[in-house]
Order: sequence, then structure tokens, then C-alpha cells
Amino acid sequence: MPIANTLGNLFGKSPIKPIQEHMAVAHHAVEQLAPFFDAVKANDWEQAAAIQQKIGELENHADELKKEIRLHLPKSLFLPVARTDLLELLSVQDRLANRAKDIAGIMLGREMSIPKAIEADMLEFVNTTIATSAQAHKAIKELSDLLETGFSGREVTLVAKLIEELDRLENHTDKLQIAVRSNLFKVEKDLPPVDVMFFYRVIEWVGDVADRAQKVGSRLQLLLAR
Repeated sequence: MPIANTLGNLFGKSPIKPIQEHMAVAHHAVEQLAPFFDAVKANDWEQAAAIQQKIGELENHADELKKEIRLHLPKSLFLPVARTDLLELLSVQDRLANRAKDIAGIMLGREMSIPKAIEADMLEFVNTTIATSAQAHKAIKELSDLLETGFSGREVTLVAKLIEELDRLENHTDKLQIAVRSNLFKVEKDLPPVDVMFFYRVIEWVGDVADRAQKVGSRLQLLLAR
């Protein structure tokens, strides 16, 4: 089914549904980092390439959805939320898929093996980052119910708790990032300097995914406050 027709059907039901669909695609791209890092750990670059291609396809799909939503989102919404707020939320969501694509692309392109000294911590860091994205996705799925209740009542309390857990997860990823960087620093003299430089970048980008997931929650929190 053409994407425009799909979005037309979604908009016919609710202007919120396409936003939720976009977040689902963005998070699905982030989810692929788990099997991607497993393939990297096993030095299975053929499998890593297949997953990287899937991430790229998901990121492209998210971009297509973003463009269509921007084109078709009504300019006047009789909703307790501004059109500009929804568009800003869309932009923040889109950055999740973009960064997942960046991570897979640079690691595959350089065939970057994970140093054994940080392997366990790095995988925990990645998995917690994915959990942070999953929490943001969970919160966005409540947008429809928030709309139905006029952004009031028990649904607001529920979403506030989801955002609180999202913040907790992001704070945990910050601590894991510090630990991974510290452990890499301890062994960096034994590794090729260029590899070390690029691995610090990968660590930063994984942390970016968690930061961007938290920003999704922050944008949603702004909707609750207005």
C-alpha cells in the first residue's frame, strides 16, 4: 500500500496515530543495535552487514513517514495540543533512527571489534540504551488515550510515571557510559590509536540514543504541561 494512502487512513482516524507509527519505526531501528552488537562481538561481519542494511531501511522509512506527516498534518487541529508541538516531537523521534544508523554504519565500515576489556560493560550499555528507547516508545503509545481524556485524569498520572522511569533509565545509561569510557581509557595504550578514537565516538553515539529517547519524554512532558 502506498505510504500516502496509509497515512491518509491514519489521519482519517486521528492525527496522533502517524506520530505513534513513526516512533514505532524509529524504535525498531534502535532495537536492531542488540543483534548488531552481538554480530560484532562474534566478528560475524556478514550478519552485521545484513542488520546494518535493515537499520538503514528502517531509518529511510522513518524519514518517509516524517515527510508525509509534515505534509499532511492539518494546519488547524481542534486538539488540546499545538501542531508545532507535534512537529517538534516528530523531529526528536526521528533522531533516534538517525543515530542508530550512524552507529551501525561506522562500526561496520571500519569492522570495529569491541575490546575485550570493555565488552561486557559495552553490551550492558547498549541494552540499557535500547530499554530507554523502548520506554520512550511506551510513553508515546499513550498519546491516543491522553487525547481521548483531554490530557487530564489518571492517564496523565500514568504517562508522568512512564516519563519518570524513562529519566531513570537515561540516568543509568549516563553512569554506564562513564564506566565504559573509564575502562577503555585503562587499556587504550594497548590499542591502535585510530581505533580508540573511533570507539570513543561510538560510545558517545550510543549515549546520544538514550539522550534522544529522554528528549522524546521531555517533549511529551511539555504537552502535559500546556
